[in-house]
Amino acid sequence: MSDEEKTEKIVIIATHGNEDPERSSLPYVVGNAALAMDVEAVIILQGTAVTLAKEGCYEHVFAAGLPPLKELIEDFIELGGKILVCTPCIKERQITTDMLVKSAKPVASGRVVTEILEADAVLNY
Repeated sequence: MSDEEKTEKIVIIATHGNEDPERSSLPYVVGNAALAMDVEAVIILQGTAVTLAKEGCYEHVFAAGLPPLKELIEDFIELGGKILVCTPCIKERQITTDMLVKSAKPVASGRVVTEILEADAVLNY
């Protein structure tokens, strides 16, 4: 693939769950903006952020001045964003893969490193 054909890519690492509505929403705000600009967007959920990958656990999360997290996540998925979830983090919280939103994929740290190395930019919330 030539440089002209290469798609830009952003990786956003999220570490906050519903305990911090603003920090849990901002990765999806930025991710949706990237997707709208034809930039590949990957959100990696770690720590308490993995709880938001559970189907239905984000429906009551609202941050002032931002769309509801449910809407942000649904838009992100619909626009083709990737959601990767830390496998040890979900195991620690007894979250099984069948509990995850349809597009969330459990990954180990090697995949996280690969995503970061392939990215043009990495953000952490």
